[in-house]
Formats: sequence, structure tokens, C-alpha cells
Amino acid sequence: KRFPLQLDAPPHEGMMTDIMDVVGRHAKDANRVEVPFEQIAPRTDQEFWSQKADRDMHVPMGRMGATRQQYLRLGRGVAQHALVAGKTGSGKSTLLHAIITNLAMWYRPDEVELYLIDFKKGVEFKTYATHAFPHGRVVAIESDREFGLSVLQRLQLEFARRAELYRKAGVQDFAGYRREGTGPYLPRILLMIDEFQEFFVEEDAIAQEAALLLDRIVRQGRAFGVHVILGSQTLGGSYSLAKATLGQMGVRIALQCSEADSYLILSDDNAAARLLSRPGEAIYNDMSGMVEGNNPFQIVWISDDIQERILTRIRDRAKAEGWQPEEAMTVFEGNVPADIRNNFPLRNRIEAPSAPGDGAGTVAWVGEANAIKGPTEVRFRNQGGANLLIVGQQKEAALGIVMGSVVGLAAAHPPRSARFLILDGSPPELGFGARFTELARAIPQDIELVEYGNVPKAIEDLDAEIKARQESGKTGPPTYLVIYDLQRFRKLRQGDEYEFSSGGEDKPPPSKCLANVLAEGPARGIHGLVWCDGVNNLTRTFSRKTMKEFEMRILFQMSPTDSAELIDSPQASKLGLHRGLLYLEQEGTLETFRPYGLPESAWLEEVKLALAGRKLGKARE
Repeated sequence: KRFPLQLDAPPHEGMMTDIMDVVGRHAKDANRVEVPFEQIAPRTDQEFWSQKADRDMHVPMGRMGATRQQYLRLGRGVAQHALVAGKTGSGKSTLLHAIITNLAMWYRPDEVELYLIDFKKGVEFKTYATHAFPHGRVVAIESDREFGLSVLQRLQLEFARRAELYRKAGVQDFAGYRREGTGPYLPRILLMIDEFQEFFVEEDAIAQEAALLLDRIVRQGRAFGVHVILGSQTLGGSYSLAKATLGQMGVRIALQCSEADSYLILSDDNAAARLLSRPGEAIYNDMSGMVEGNNPFQIVWISDDIQERILTRIRDRAKAEGWQPEEAMTVFEGNVPADIRNNFPLRNRIEAPSAPGDGAGTVAWVGEANAIKGPTEVRFRNQGGANLLIVGQQKEAALGIVMGSVVGLAAAHPPRSARFLILDGSPPELGFGARFTELARAIPQDIELVEYGNVPKAIEDLDAEIKARQESGKTGPPTYLVIYDLQRFRKLRQGDEYEFSSGGEDKPPPSKCLANVLAEGPARGIHGLVWCDGVNNLTRTFSRKTMKEFEMRILFQMSPTDSAELIDSPQASKLGLHRGLLYLEQEGTLETFRPYGLPESAWLEEVKLALAGRKLGKARE
């Protein structure tokens, strides 16, 4: 009675709903921990590119506790290589980007060199190619296993080169070579492979050689200043490196993962990673996964906008200081067709004052190799079988190969000295005929676009020309017969063995003339480039005997049976989009490559002007 109590009326239901909505959203945001990238990046221009890689390579990648930074250190003791694992959404990609970007801010391009390989079906590393990343030697986006293997082979060659430099300097390791100060200045090399287990998805020669080379690089890398970071979503399953190789990875970085993966990434008695609860939360362990080596930390967050600004700054800094790499960065983009503008041998040929005369046949380039090497090429020698056959249902890829080959062949000969007969059987609605017309205007050679109704006569005339060359014993000017969409030329299909023309004249039909052109033409300087969409349509036109006249064959993805029919191997059945397989019978080789996409009209106009300039220069001479 002395203290009367009167309760307030409860709020209305709408107000309670609004309050719970606000609390819920803020509670969700409170669980997200973001450490700004600026906390680990150089703060002043004096700190930018201030580190030296003489003794080791270290870079901050996150925050440990309230104030301390967590460093990735490679190059001292057993901490030479790192293993990174975390499930989808755990922040693994953010961690890799933070390491790459921060390394490039602390170290000059001649201190640290990066080889970046991404086996994921994404474009994580594309930004480094787009911004002409000066630290990058190799950037592979949606990489093939063959290209990844070529990177490992390239590093083996680098090992041999550095071993020879060490011998001349009288030293045994990278630190000793830096102290000696003689010979070329060598950077440390960081090889980073995301989803490295893709190397081992098939039990084949690639997997065996990759396992051998990775083991050798991991074991010998310390002496040569080469370090490896392997990333994966899980280390479970049957596709992985040998435990002996993984055991050499002294640094382990575990993000959110299952208990089983925690034992695999850290050690058999260390399940600390299963307790990680938020994205970006990780455990750094440089004691090969032992429990006493656990250091929890939070990965920094770097947004796309911030990363682009930083990469632009790095590129501009390198340009301002006049830094030039010893060789251009190799970029492999497995998710798009190859770009013919990146073909430097072709560019040099177009700009050359005269045609190359290596005596080994005229080279045509068809795409970019799935390896660190020059573009994929075919050679049209003046000998039997020097014809090119393209088979598969990828129309644009076939057209890109044909157009690129014609440009390369045309540029290899002096103006008006080569002849091209183009038979375009593609449907008019595709508009490919307009591309051939555009091509004809771009190159200063004799190009004849044969209309559908004139095809039989054109083949008969070409057959007669071959016979005339045989009688005279001369080779004659180089001539290239291009047949695009072979299956649509019904008049070229093989008929009865004793079939003759319907006009009553005693002359062979067009099918037999075409067979003779392919059989006898190459020795007299007349070669064929033929595309057909499938094996069934191919056998309607060519007999088995005529098929043997194509010693150069390009296959797109097809059934194992069709692949075996053409190259005695089912390997073409494993090809994906933007992939081709080149078979050279004379060398007995199979090469996977990325075919050229359709050349842009602007590039063809540049080719036209360049070749015209070359022609005028020759006339003045």
C-alpha cells in the first residue's frame, strides 16, 4: 500500500514487429567481422616496395587479437610452403587475393615473381591479367590440366637455370646467391594453385607427372627460392597429392571446414578448425599442424573496388620507374576463345618486309597452346598428305581457325603470289559469307569466293591445273582450297565407282576430281583446308583412301567412337568448350589447344593496312 504499482500498457503489435526486425538485422551484422585491408597495407610511399626477399618472404594477411598482425612467412626453417583449405564461403579466395595484392605492395617485381593457376570454374585471377600485373609471370584462369603441367615443367627449367648460376657463383642456396651479388638478380618465386586436386581427377600421365614435379618442387624449392601455396575446398577423397608431399608443407592455414578436413589440413589430433564459425576466421599453423602451433586470426577483407585501385597503382608505379619484365606475362583464359591479336609471330609476319623462307613449309596458326609455348601451328609442306581437316560441330571455332589460317598463309607470301579458292557452304542466315567477303578485301592475294552453283567447275578446273603442273614438272604458285561446311556440297559426295558426268562427256565427276586434288595437289603446291561437322557427313564425301590424304587433323568435342575413327584415340571426347585437338600424323603427336575466335573487323582492317604498306614498300624497292 505504501508503494502502489501501476504497469505501463504493452506496445502495440506493429511496434514489437519493427523492434524485432531492427534487432535481427543488427544481430546478423554484428556476427560479421571485417578487418579493413588498409590495416595491413603499406601506409606511406616510403613503405611501398620497401621489403627485400634476401632471407625470406613475409607479408601480413590478417589481424590476430586486438592489435597484432598475422604474417605469412615463407623461406625460413621448415616454413617453405603453405597448404590452405576451407569450404565454400569460408574466405579462401579473399585470403589468396590478400596475399597476392599485399605482396605486390611490399615487394618490387624483381623481388617476388608470381605464378597463379586457378582450376576453379571461375575468373578469380582475371583481374591480374586485366591490370597488366607486373609481378605476374603466369596467370591461368579456368586452367586446363595440360597448361598447369606446363607451368610445373617451366619451373623445372628455372631450377636448372638457377642451379647453373649457383655453380658459377660458388653458392648452394638462394640466400647465398643474394649475398654473393654476382650474376643476374633473381626474384623469389611463389607458385599458387587453387583447387590443386584437379591435377589428379584422372589417373593418367598428366596426373603422374604433375605429382612427380610438385613433389620435386616442394622438396627442392627452398634452395632455389621457390615457394608453393596449394589451395583446396577439401583434402578428402581419393584425388590428392601423396601424403609424403603434403607432409613437406610446413605452413597450414585452415578456414571453416569439417572435423575430418581439420584433421587432414592440420594434424591427426588437431580438430581446432571445426570450431571456426564465421567467414574469414582462420587458424595459422607453421608447425606442420601440431596443436601447439595454432594461431587464430581474422583474414582482412579486400573489396573489388579497393583491389582494382591498388593494382592500378602498382601498374602505374612500375611504369613510372621504367620497370620492364624479361619476358611478357603468359595469360591463359580457358573460359573464352583464343584471341588472334595475341599471336606475336603472326604480327611479325604481317609487318615483315618479306615472306619468311625457312624451307620447312608455310606455317598457319590455328590457336593458342594449352602450355607455355608459342601458338599452335600447322605446316603446309609441298608433299603428299599436307592437307588440313577440321571436324566437329563448333561452327564459329571452325570459322575462326579457317580465317586465321588464311590470314597467316596470305601474309607468308608476297602480294598477288598466292591463290585462295573459298567454298562457303554455310547457311546464308549465319552471315559467315559476309566474313569471307571481308577477309577477301583485307589481304592482297588472289581470292575467289566460289558460288554454290560453280563449285563443280571450280574443282574440275583445279584438277586440270594439277595435271598441267604434273606434265610440266613445275610446282606453280601456292594455291589453297578452303571448303567450309563440306556436308552442304552434295555434288561433291562420292558416287558409284564407275560414275561419269551426266553430260555424256568422258570426264570424271567432281567427287573424283576433289579426291585427286587432295591426293596429288600438295606435292604441286595446292593444299586443302576442309571443315565438316561430323564423321558421318565426312564419309559421304571422302573414301577411306582420300581420308588418308589429311595428315593434319583438328577435332572438336565428339563421341569416343568418332574420335577413335579419326585419330585412333578417344581423347577428343574429353574436350570442352573452346578446346580443340590437333593431330599431326607425320610427327605422331596430339596437342590440345584453344582455337581462335572470329577475328574482329577492326583487326582485319589493320591487317589490310599493314599488308598494303608492305606491298608499297616492296614496289618502291
